[in-house]
Amino acid sequence: MSDGEPAVLGFRRVAATRFLTLERHVLVDPSGRWSVREVVRHPGSVVVIPWDGEKVALIEQYRHPAGRRIRELPAGKLDVAGEPPEETARRECIEEAGLDPDILRRVHGCFTSPGFTDEFSHIYLAEGLRPVDRKPQGLEEEQSTLV
Repeated sequence: MSDGEPAVLGFRRVAATRFLTLERHVLVDPSGRWSVREVVRHPGSVVVIPWDGEKVALIEQYRHPAGRRIRELPAGKLDVAGEPPEETARRECIEEAGLDPDILRRVHGCFTSPGFTDEFSHIYLAEGLRPVDRKPQGLEEEQSTLV
């Protein structure tokens, strides 16, 4: 245990889905206080900012956890084994927005909600956008619109 950081006394898997795992961790801090934390394990993700020099392309789609349609940047999970994040970003931009970027530049990376998940997101600026056929994956994307 480093200065000020808790030690993990143990953990157990509570649930697992296609791509998420929920774990319960028991921690002890340097003063000896115990705590329990639930942790969602996630494979990571990409977010794409499709920029045509004037506007950013957004996707509007229904998101069940939000309970409504929302506007968001094209994004997706790192769920193809061996696929680099930059290629995932290109694939998601094509699938969701129907835009194939000539240039993809990684501009940032961050943990999305580090209070409960280890999901790390790679954020790319996409420029030189060429329209291509969309390749939506799943119900939400099939019903989505480009705005």
